[in-house]
Amino acid sequence: MTQVLSILHTVLANAFALGLVIVLHEAGHFFMCRRLGVRVEKFAFGFGAELIGFTDRRGTRFSLCAIPFGGFVKPAGEDPATQENPTTPKADEYFGQKWNRRLLIVYAGPAMNYLLAFALYSGLIWYKGMPEASKEPIIGNMMVGFPADKAGVEIGDKITAFDGRALTGWEDLASSIHRSAEKEITLSVVRADKPLQIKVTPKKDDSGERGVIGIMPQAEYKPVGPLAAGGEALRLCWQQSKQTVTTIAGKLWKRERPDLAGPVGIFQMVSRASRAGWEEFVFLIGFISVAIGFFNLLPLPLLDGGHAAFYWWEGIRGRRASNEAMEKANTVGIAFLLSLLVFATYNDILRIKSDRAAKAQQAEKK
Repeated sequence: MTQVLSILHTVLANAFALGLVIVLHEAGHFFMCRRLGVRVEKFAFGFGAELIGFTDRRGTRFSLCAIPFGGFVKPAGEDPATQENPTTPKADEYFGQKWNRRLLIVYAGPAMNYLLAFALYSGLIWYKGMPEASKEPIIGNMMVGFPADKAGVEIGDKITAFDGRALTGWEDLASSIHRSAEKEITLSVVRADKPLQIKVTPKKDDSGERGVIGIMPQAEYKPVGPLAAGGEALRLCWQQSKQTVTTIAGKLWKRERPDLAGPVGIFQMVSRASRAGWEEFVFLIGFISVAIGFFNLLPLPLLDGGHAAFYWWEGIRGRRASNEAMEKANTVGIAFLLSLLVFATYNDILRIKSDRAAKAQQAEKK
């Protein structure tokens, strides 16, 4: 029974988090279509068979579908092949709009993702205060798949000693880990008033110079007003986007395998955050929203950024790309996205196997 409830909790948490992020993304496209006079044929939450739905007076079908992970908006005339007259689309059809108006529709989706993240971050910071790293060696958060996670370290653990030496604070712990890349260390931990010994081997960071195990200090919160909260929320959105670019670029430059999380990895992160507390859950939803918004800005076929690239090119050249060119680009896009999905899922599987092996070794040592 406990396992069933745990699975149900994970499914509901992921359905809420991913549903909110994706539906608001699609709502951006929907409201911009309505604002510009483009007829919308369907707005669906989820995929697969329709469970319930209704059609409004403007002819838009709103649907709740069987698979509650995702959603889509279908503007009239979005697919040139379905237009009554592809050369002269109607004024209320998607391709009846000028290229710059189509850009507004395309970018409205990612904009809603960033707006959602900004609202969640702002509200959370205003409610709880500005987070400042505690000087105490207490684990506030962890990176999934990093050495600490694999070794069995948990959020809330207090690290009292490093290889038998008493620690003076978080800086002492961090500097000791940085000097111990690829060397097994022993952390003395207090968890629920019980002492533990955990062995972990720091891996090298992206610079290849410091050891890291994927832990972050506990946060202490300083009360702030709404303006300061909004400013910090903007900084978080920018920092997250920038870090995504620099991390992926650094991995590619060094010809290393990017540590991308696929559906399984995202499910794990959402499940863990939802159990850690509502603050962590809200923050992770904002994090995922920025990630989806940023990913959709990339000029990849099938994504919003891919459509935008065609429309920018149309604005520069003065005429639309041919249907054949867009179809070929979409075919390439499908192949790329499927390959990316397989690669990310493969990463997830490797991470799970590594975690299980590390936990098994930890159990043997105990």
